[in-house]
Amino acid sequence: QVQLVESGGGSVQAGGSLRLSCVASGYLDRGGCMGWFRQAPGLEREGVAAIYIGSGITYYDDSVRGRFTISQDFAESTLYLQMNSLKPEDSAMYYCAAGTARDCTSGPWRDVMGSWGKGTLVTISS
Repeated sequence: QVQLVESGGGSVQAGGSLRLSCVASGYLDRGGCMGWFRQAPGLEREGVAAIYIGSGITYYDDSVRGRFTISQDFAESTLYLQMNSLKPEDSAMYYCAAGTARDCTSGPWRDVMGSWGKGTLVTISS
C-alpha cells in the first residue's frame, strides 16, 4: 500500500501559478499510474491530469490542458502539478492518487486509482 501526502496548495490571484507536490511512501508500483484530481464544494470530484509511471505518458483534462503540467521524480518518489494561468474556477481541494499496474490497465485513468492522499486546498481569487 502506498501513502500519499500532498503539499503546495494556497491562495493566489487569477493569472498566478502554484506547484503542487505529492510524496509517495511505502510501495509505489512503478508499473502503475499517478494522477491529480480536484473537488470543488458542491461538485463531483474530477480528474485533472495523470501520468503512467513507466512510460511517462501524460493525460490532461481539457479544462487544464496547456496550463497545467504533470511530472514525476522517480528518485524522490514525488509527483508534481505545475499550475499556471490559474482561474477562479480552478479553486478546489486537489488530491493525489496512485494506481497499481493492475489498476491502471483496467480502465480509463480517471476511474482506476486505488490510493488517495488527503488533499491540499487551492483558492484562486479574481
